[in-house]
Amino acid sequence: MSENVDLVRSIYTAIGRGDYSSAAWADPDIEYVVADGPEPTTVTGLSGMVEVMRSIFSAFEDVRTEAEDYLELDTARVLALTRASGRGRTSGAPIGNMAAELFEIHDGKVTRIVNYFDRGHAFADLGLAG
Repeated sequence: MSENVDLVRSIYTAIGRGDYSSAAWADPDIEYVVADGPEPTTVTGLSGMVEVMRSIFSAFEDVRTEAEDYLELDTARVLALTRASGRGRTSGAPIGNMAAELFEIHDGKVTRIVNYFDRGHAFADLGLAG
């Protein structure tokens, strides 16, 4: 297993428990992209990433994102195939989603994350078979 896959795995170990408190793994100028879903957007910097994530998560409770698999695409990119779960904050209805996140890593820090609500979009963008 490469150092980059180990880094992404360590991120998901925490967030799989619902712990989003650490960003020591992130470059301060990280680019965070929401490629699809209800509000595609791109922001730069830790505060921008946190703001977008808060906006996404604000409609839900007990949000958990767990990685099912990690695909090392090259020496700088790891694709995490994820499963998100939680409950609607107002309705209490359970939610579940098969998604993907592309991590770009340089010098041991994540410099870019591309979040795909639809795993198929990630495969298409990256030219991978689904």
